[in-house]
Amino acid sequence: MLRIRRVLKEKKLLNLIARSSRTRWMSSGTEVMSFGDGSHGALGLPTSLIGHGMDAYEPTPVTGLPSDITSVSAGHYHSLAVTSHGQLWAWGRNHEVQLGRGLPSPRDTWNEPKRVEGLDQVQVTAAFASGVVSAAIGDDGSLWVWGKSKRGQLGLGKGITEASVPSKVEALEGEKIAKVSFGWGHTLAQTVDGKLFGWGYLADGRLGKMGGLVEASPLDSSMNVVKHEVITQSTVEVAERLVLEGMEKEKDMPIVWDPCSVEELKGVEVVDIACGLDHSLVLCRDGTLLSSGSNVYGQLGRANHDMGFSPVDISFPASAIASGLGHSLAICQAKSPEGKGDATSIVSWGWNQSSQLGRPGPENVPMEVEGLAGETAILVSGGRVHSIAVTSKGEVWVWGCGRNGRLGLGSSCDEAEPIMLDSLEGCEVLQAVSGFDHNLILIAQ
Repeated sequence: MLRIRRVLKEKKLLNLIARSSRTRWMSSGTEVMSFGDGSHGALGLPTSLIGHGMDAYEPTPVTGLPSDITSVSAGHYHSLAVTSHGQLWAWGRNHEVQLGRGLPSPRDTWNEPKRVEGLDQVQVTAAFASGVVSAAIGDDGSLWVWGKSKRGQLGLGKGITEASVPSKVEALEGEKIAKVSFGWGHTLAQTVDGKLFGWGYLADGRLGKMGGLVEASPLDSSMNVVKHEVITQSTVEVAERLVLEGMEKEKDMPIVWDPCSVEELKGVEVVDIACGLDHSLVLCRDGTLLSSGSNVYGQLGRANHDMGFSPVDISFPASAIASGLGHSLAICQAKSPEGKGDATSIVSWGWNQSSQLGRPGPENVPMEVEGLAGETAILVSGGRVHSIAVTSKGEVWVWGCGRNGRLGLGSSCDEAEPIMLDSLEGCEVLQAVSGFDHNLILIAQ
């Protein structure tokens, strides 16, 4: 049965364009809140408030940030925030110098938000975080990256695996980048005029049929060996051995070191991208949603399992997409039952170990999250094993794994269906994003 949702006082519908209006944010001021796993400092909360490396079970204000934050990004274990003046702030894990502080910083300073160094001459308009790499986009459309990745994720040229300070991706000179999305070892970038570029690790066709190389990942193949087996101790031991062997073999897999155009999508206008751990989603201007990469959890959402980009089996056009580690999410347009225009619904598919799909039913088949029926979703984000959405009423809904407080509900309980985060009632929520195990909320003050 669906959870009986509380009857709440209706709020005035928020205009989506106004949500993205920098002028409005500058005049009213904003505040960043965080909750979830704090073991890597990604919450940005003072040790005196939650203790060193402790978790936050409810949304808690991040202190030490300017009051004009316009957007936030949550990586696997670190966080980024952009100000209206084009400055970029970072906090969280820094083993791979993904905070842009020049050198690895002491662990007890990870939770302190600080400005990213080396971007003084760049007016940052957007930032994106992954596990080991961070990226910023300048107001001229230039792309800047920093961090460490052995799989070519930086896009700075052959053999370059580290950038301790922001470095410009020269291969994209002349292109105006609108968005970047990172997987475990691969990267996609879309331009303002809808072109798609990819680089990094390309096994399983997660970068499309780039260079005609669509070899299957040894790691993905190893996982498939035990996917449908009854799990026993011996099976687990075999799986662990196969995964270790697969990881060793992956070191020899082809890598695209410089950004390259995704040839099979030339002539197709791309409007959104989302990378999971080892799969990719691409949304086209006409509402067609494409997927590529690993399908070990059914995260491609299609009966056609050919490598490269192919359409996801969704009946209604999508307007926004997101990926968790092994699950996929889309906001789709659907005719309302009353026939009074279009309504939106969230559709999910893929890995569902902790109910991160928010609904029962076949995992590999895209299906509507019925617990959000009647709500108009405008933003959706996926973590490792949880999901989060924002509606046009400014409400935040969460579901999936509640461990470490990553649902913000004050407990560690999992939620199989969406539940509203009522501690934010009365707040004007502008953005909500999920890292692996933590979340960031941007609200207007």
